[in-house]
Amino acid sequence: QVQLVESGGGSVQAGGSLRLSCVAIGFTLRSKCMGWFRQAPGKEREGVGGVYPVSGYTYYADSVKGRFTISRDNAKNLVYLQMNSLEPEDTAIYYCAALLDYASTCPRVPSAYPYWGQGTQVTVSS
Repeated sequence: QVQLVESGGGSVQAGGSLRLSCVAIGFTLRSKCMGWFRQAPGKEREGVGGVYPVSGYTYYADSVKGRFTISRDNAKNLVYLQMNSLEPEDTAIYYCAALLDYASTCPRVPSAYPYWGQGTQVTVSS
């Protein structure tokens, strides 16, 4: 059974940092497209970034580039989202997602990902 379990959310002041973790159960995530997404109240779910299988190439939304870093721990079957210089606009529920089918290009839209974690709340106060 495929499962994704996120952890690491919380409340911080602007300028602070948080690291989110997403553990994969039932599959090996290093061989799959993994994405991070977020959804703020009243807004659509949007992509934060993701990591390509095998190579580990990462990509980011312009809004988080230079502040967020995605990494992978293959031994622990985990993917991380390190978030620095957090801003109130980063307040949202954060989700990791997995695409188990082969894709030459990892998609950047939520609708392309069939497997999702439960989400973890990140709140940034000014």
